[in-house]
Amino acid sequence: MKLLMFLTLFLTLLSSEDKYSSGLKPTKKGVAPVNNALYINECGSCHFAYQPGLLPANAWEKMMGNLENHFDTDASLSQEDFITISNYLKQNSAEKNMDYKRSSRIVNSLKGRQIPDSISQTPYMIEKHNEIRPSLITQKEVKGIFNCIACHTTADKGIYSERDIHIPNFGRWKD
Repeated sequence: MKLLMFLTLFLTLLSSEDKYSSGLKPTKKGVAPVNNALYINECGSCHFAYQPGLLPANAWEKMMGNLENHFDTDASLSQEDFITISNYLKQNSAEKNMDYKRSSRIVNSLKGRQIPDSISQTPYMIEKHNEIRPSLITQKEVKGIFNCIACHTTADKGIYSERDIHIPNFGRWKD
């Protein structure tokens, strides 16, 4: 009887793991919030200041290495600002924040030495958005899954829970 109870509990826990879980449970929800004023001022002046924990260090390095053609824009920085922001991104990247749920799942979704070009190209993010009608994602108020703040009302705090999603021209997301 005890063995049966143990197996039932074990199978329940096993089935509650998603495919991007490493087996270790993150202790914090969401992703670590942005806490660097230079990063917010420089990068956040053109787009949402994405949390560094949404990409691994190698992806941030790749992105920072091509700022003269940053998504068809010249986002070049002074050498001093480049070094400061690069260090901030690497020191706070996804693999350094595995105690946060989103960072852990993003890292675990990457295969081998895969280096995504953007947050929206990580397997985890693609899968999280696959239930949403493409027309809702590409509408002018959203533009694409790269524009987190368009639907995730608490994205600036590093919280991406489904209860905080409000899709323009659709309403609250209910899974």
